[in-house]
Amino acid sequence: MGTLEAILLTIATASTPLLIAAIGELVVERSGVLNLGVEGMMLMGAVTGFGVALTTGSPWLGVIAAIIVGALFSLLFGFLTLTLVTNQVATGLALTLLGMGFSGMLGVGFVGLPGMRLGNLSIPILSDLPVIGKFIFGEDPLFYISILLTAGVAWFLFRTRAGLTLRSIGDNHSSAHALGIDVIGIRYLAVMFGGACAGLAGAHLSLVYTPQWVENMTAGRGWIALALVVFSSWRPWRVLAGAYLFGAITIAQLHIQATNLADLAFLPGPLYWLASVIKSVPAQFLSSLPYLATILVLVLISRNRRLTMMNTPASLGRAFVPDR
Repeated sequence: MGTLEAILLTIATASTPLLIAAIGELVVERSGVLNLGVEGMMLMGAVTGFGVALTTGSPWLGVIAAIIVGALFSLLFGFLTLTLVTNQVATGLALTLLGMGFSGMLGVGFVGLPGMRLGNLSIPILSDLPVIGKFIFGEDPLFYISILLTAGVAWFLFRTRAGLTLRSIGDNHSSAHALGIDVIGIRYLAVMFGGACAGLAGAHLSLVYTPQWVENMTAGRGWIALALVVFSSWRPWRVLAGAYLFGAITIAQLHIQATNLADLAFLPGPLYWLASVIKSVPAQFLSSLPYLATILVLVLISRNRRLTMMNTPASLGRAFVPDR
């Protein structure tokens, strides 16, 4: 039971940054903008959060600073793509490369330094419940924020007039403009929200997941977050399910590698056999499983064109100029 509890806790911790980053990108893409710079914004959030927390002694100030930097970094993308009407794909890739290089330069002095961890909550009695106690009532605060973000975005998109306006811009920005909707202004707000979420996801990595700064510590999580948006068909609750699926794949292979088969005797027969097979596979291959799963999911989704097109914002990635 102790092993199962540890697995659940680490799955939640590994899934939280994926969920936060993907939820922010979902809002951006629902507005019709494709921002491939999630990885770069996450790195900027990670180094900013770590640096501010280490300097001030307050992890919460680090979290706030990471959110602000993520939003400001996204404004650069917004200015280039929405005002100067540059290509969104090329600009997003450039933003990722800029974030990787700039964060590495800013974080040179932080490498190897012990970080400050954002502590977990502890609710008396409830946190002591077996298995689910710490998983539900004893997680870090950003875990609960990620769940609230998912619920809030789902409510906003499908239960409010403002959410309907945002989705209408993503589906047909020309018609929305003809109705008097400020397409560029709303897209700017959506891009900033996505950047703030990416910065928050980066802060989770450097202040919760591994309280330290390592160059390129996101390790491709920004790209997985982008894939999650497509995997979920642009639906918030499906993003939640997808994030925990990928988090489970990441953590399960790590736990199986580090655990003796005798400690997994509680598993049902088929799962125990699967664990024994996985332990015989080279560790390098197992480490690539989350990325292989990402590719596999995208391939399977692309085979069903009707499912892909059903929820895809029709104006996604298309530039908009009001006077054209």
